[in-house]
Amino acid sequence: MDISVIPIGNSKGIRLSKTLLEKYNITDKVELILEKGYIILKPKSEPRSGWEKSFKKMHQNGDDKLMIDDVFEDENFEEWN
Repeated sequence: MDISVIPIGNSKGIRLSKTLLEKYNITDKVELILEKGYIILKPKSEPRSGWEKSFKKMHQNGDDKLMIDDVFEDENFEEWN
């Protein structure tokens, strides 16, 4: 596939088609990798994106309770001294 290099202000860039953006799930950012004479564009994933919103919703629903006690009955704190 040939893609034209186009002027963007004082720089130059490439334009990706909507089909490519959707197929490779490219939204706001890409990672640019230079490897052995090739330029590789990789979708930039943000693994923790949306966590803050989800945690707030969990808290509002009361779903953020401990599943097990953080201190056990037979735990001896003296051995930590």
